Amino acid sequence: MLKKLDDILKREEFLSQQLQSPDVIADMSIWQKYSKEHSDLSETAEKYREYLECERQMQDAFALAEEESDVEMRKMLLDEGYLCKEKLAGLLGELKILLLPKDKNDEKNCILEIRAGTGGEEAALFAAELCRMYLNFCASRRLKVEEIEVSPTELGGMKEAIYSVSGAGAYKLLKYESGVHRVQRVPATETQGRIHTSAATVAVLPEAEEVEVEISDKDIRIDIFHSGGAGGQNVNKVASAVRITHFPTGIVVTCQDERSQLKNKERAFKVLRSRIYDFYNGQSAKAREENRRSMVGSGDRSERIRTYNFPQSRVTDHRIGLSQYNLDAFIMGDIGSMVEALSIADREALLASQGE
Repeated sequence: MLKKLDDILKREEFLSQQLQSPDVIADMSIWQKYSKEHSDLSETAEKYREYLECERQMQDAFALAEEESDVEMRKMLLDEGYLCKEKLAGLLGELKILLLPKDKNDEKNCILEIRAGTGGEEAALFAAELCRMYLNFCASRRLKVEEIEVSPTELGGMKEAIYSVSGAGAYKLLKYESGVHRVQRVPATETQGRIHTSAATVAVLPEAEEVEVEISDKDIRIDIFHSGGAGGQNVNKVASAVRITHFPTGIVVTCQDERSQLKNKERAFKVLRSRIYDFYNGQSAKAREENRRSMVGSGDRSERIRTYNFPQSRVTDHRIGLSQYNLDAFIMGDIGSMVEALSIADREALLASQGE
């Protein structure tokens, strides 16, 4: 581990020098490449410098204590040495986490898809609440949300909602939300006060660039049709809605929210690229990790991940066994502590899987 950290430190120092070189500055493509790599290594390198400095201070304190004849001064030096030793243990733990494999998708923008599941209109109402929860959370983290496709119900629920979320670490913040979300409460339409259970599914897909997913014309069919909806001047008058079918995967994407056929096509392709990327990336991930089960689960949409129990004001994440009794605030977007707990659990699982 220390050998790897030495190599990282040397590489980071080399890159720092190169970024000040006139030859590198003159070639923007090389400068950007070095700058990105330097940025990726800088946090680990800085933490390792802190570790090395703390180690030096510890060794100096113990060495001086060996030579010191004054009892009080010797005790003070030993105390300083042991404090440094304790700090070193903490720094080593932080370095282990920094050396964990990074999710290549963490800094990407993402596609957020929410769909009503079992439970009829109550499930649609719950899906609408999840939409509001995520929109509020994204706003609190200064992420930009763009509506791609929304299918509301007459009673204010949501059959399906698809959003594009962009900003620093968008996928990293939302990736643990993929799965089945279950709600337990008394619906407004229930006359006898019985608690009902319904569900909604959430999918968070890293947004794929065109260079990452090649879509051949022969592999797709594009259908143009009239928009459907509650009404309006554009409905059933202008053929602007777009449906794209991808034959190799069977994925179908429909977009009809925009008046412009071109904009609908652009948005549909954005969702299609992300779904194809997730499809093939998910297959390779399962092959790599078929012998390892993470604490935070597979993230598969068929897996029940969380229950929202309104009578008890409790939200429970089943992957890490964490319950919080702040459901009113949680459903309004205050989900940061749960996101952090899931991230920590994932890191601990990765450490355990590597025998750390």
